[in-house]
Amino acid sequence: MLEAESTHHHPGTSHEELEHEREYVAGLYARLDELREDKVRQLAEVRRTASAGSHQNRSERDAFATLYEDRLAQLNAVDDRLAFGRLDLDDGEQRYIGRIGLSTDDLRQLMVDWRAPEAGTFYQATAFERQGVRRRRHLILQRREVKAIEDDVLDPSMLTEGEALQGEGALLAALNSKRTGRMSDIVGTIQAEQDRIIRSPLAGALVVQGGPGTGKTAVALHRAAYLLYTHRDRLRSAGVLLVGPSSSFMTYIERVLPSLGETGVVMASVGRLMPGINAIPEQDPRVAELKGRLSMAEVIGRAVANRQRVPAQDRVLDIEGQKLTLSPKQVRRARDKARATGKPHNEARLTFVKILLRELTEQLTEQVESGSLGNTADRSYLAEDVRSSRDVRVALNLAWMPMTPEKLVRELFAKPALLEAAAPGLREAERALLARDPESPWTEADVPLLDEAAELLGDLDASGGRDGAAREADRRRDLANAERALENMHQSLADSGVDGVLSADDLADHNAVQDDYATTAERALLDRSWAFGHVVVDEAQELSAMQWRLLLRRCPLKSFTIVGDIAQTSAAAGASSWQQALAPHFGDRWQLEELTVNYRTPAQIAEAAVRMANAAGQVVSAPKAVRDGRWAPIIDRIGGVQPQTALVKAIPEELAALDGGLLAVIAAPHRLGELSSALRKMYGRRVGHGAGSLEQDIVVLDPRDAKGLEFDGVVIVEPTELLGSGRVGDLYVSMTRPTQRLRLISSTELPEGIEA
Repeated sequence: MLEAESTHHHPGTSHEELEHEREYVAGLYARLDELREDKVRQLAEVRRTASAGSHQNRSERDAFATLYEDRLAQLNAVDDRLAFGRLDLDDGEQRYIGRIGLSTDDLRQLMVDWRAPEAGTFYQATAFERQGVRRRRHLILQRREVKAIEDDVLDPSMLTEGEALQGEGALLAALNSKRTGRMSDIVGTIQAEQDRIIRSPLAGALVVQGGPGTGKTAVALHRAAYLLYTHRDRLRSAGVLLVGPSSSFMTYIERVLPSLGETGVVMASVGRLMPGINAIPEQDPRVAELKGRLSMAEVIGRAVANRQRVPAQDRVLDIEGQKLTLSPKQVRRARDKARATGKPHNEARLTFVKILLRELTEQLTEQVESGSLGNTADRSYLAEDVRSSRDVRVALNLAWMPMTPEKLVRELFAKPALLEAAAPGLREAERALLARDPESPWTEADVPLLDEAAELLGDLDASGGRDGAAREADRRRDLANAERALENMHQSLADSGVDGVLSADDLADHNAVQDDYATTAERALLDRSWAFGHVVVDEAQELSAMQWRLLLRRCPLKSFTIVGDIAQTSAAAGASSWQQALAPHFGDRWQLEELTVNYRTPAQIAEAAVRMANAAGQVVSAPKAVRDGRWAPIIDRIGGVQPQTALVKAIPEELAALDGGLLAVIAAPHRLGELSSALRKMYGRRVGHGAGSLEQDIVVLDPRDAKGLEFDGVVIVEPTELLGSGRVGDLYVSMTRPTQRLRLISSTELPEGIEA
């Protein structure tokens, strides 16, 4: 159980000490409010003059407005429990730790940002290695008011006679608090093991392996916030991408980073990593496994190449009554030259078209001149005749059609002949699995294929519209405008009171996107080619090889934080080891760290889940649970009773035991409809799905959507159905979601190992 590594002293703390902390924290909030008012005033001033002046002046004000809005969003997001700790140091200094750093106007430090190096000892100091800390004080706030203080006394000379060793009350209070349907940060209770990982260097790929309840997701989120703080210059413009397994998971964690002082992280589920596509889960695990294979990159590559066709015979073209011949040899030569440019399909098409238009124009010119009896009139109009000819357009499109990724992939799976030509290595039965109606919605397994196609196809505009040179000319023009706008920037900054200077590059970028979206995060989410400075991947064991390929394209520097638990793999295309998942993409250039303490799951429940997995032949990490629960797993054997009937009967007891906590009902996907319907007849709007909400304290979901979430209580209906395909991941995940109670309702024999 939880071991005290320091002396903890709590309610005996004097009333005077508590009042002192209340007064100091009130001062911190007064400073926070003052900073907010400043930004509100500055933002209002900018908006009042937003439509006046030149284009350059408006651009400056737009840039200032964005800066003020971002800072104001940060100040608003940290209001709840602004400060959470104090360090008393050997030199007599008292150092307050909070969600952001605060200073007075004359730069006297009031509170240290939890990510700053000087805050590290709040998490790392122990009674054995004090690191200059005499006492660590936890400030327990409810909204803005200090309700209690708890001291970890690390220097024995500070102890008064009779004080005893106790557990860490702040941590246990957080662990025992009721779930709300949204994840809470752990910034005030980060443990030394977690802190060491959070503060690991930026470069390279860091794998954080941890069993259920070890705080993997919390570590990932706090690491994202830490990296943005510590490497602001590098990551500010490139940004950080955080990828999770499902939309329910993203909703669950969405408030954490703002509460840690960060509002610019791009957060997306695996189904949202292609702009404009909101994919649904792939229902058939066999299809997911096929689409997830790394060899699918070759299939997409062949599908693109097969759209660059050489006709089997000559094609006769009619141009204003003149007959021209387009031969297979001409098309092949133009195709080979276009491919030799190394450009993507749509961009290389421009070269292909130029070559054939020139050759056809020369052919037409020769015909016209041969029948003109020496007439030397201007023939320049002939090039336009060739370019505008319907026959020419049709012939060139048949040989090299401009394509979108969606059209390529949709037709690939809808037309058996195209798939057979692109995927000769697949068996006929496998190709049959991939066949789909062209109107079907996109799935998460399709997203990497669409991304691969987008990479190989390139910009559709370049196939016959604006080329790269034109876009670069636009960029140079924007940059020149920005440089002119910056000539008066220093005076504008002084007038507006802003505390930073934009470069011409920053302002040009800002101007280019101002009409559509303002923040780095918004721009990155809408730009498939955006290169992030760092990527955090949660539940990474679920990713297929093709999904990893997509993510590596998003971060060419290969700077990753990879979080997961191999034992919880349930996706058909997921990994059975980190080596298997990462070697094709990172080689041996990744480092493994392991979290060893289970903070969420009571010992009785955690041990039952591990026994079940071991009995099924799967080796799982078994992190040490820090606390015993009040209840061992409860088992209802229902025989011939309908599962929904047994569930409705059991729910009142669960709700009473949880006393306002969040209850999850987890079952195989095919049962969710009938279970939800039965519960809604009894509890109406209290029943929801996913992570729930403030109005919904009963949620019904399948193991996939439960992944990464936590609940006060869990009821698993027909647990044996979650053991499909020889994997224990779904049942293991489901059994390790609760923080208090676990109940299993089964009409068949339970999987081995659950009962001690």
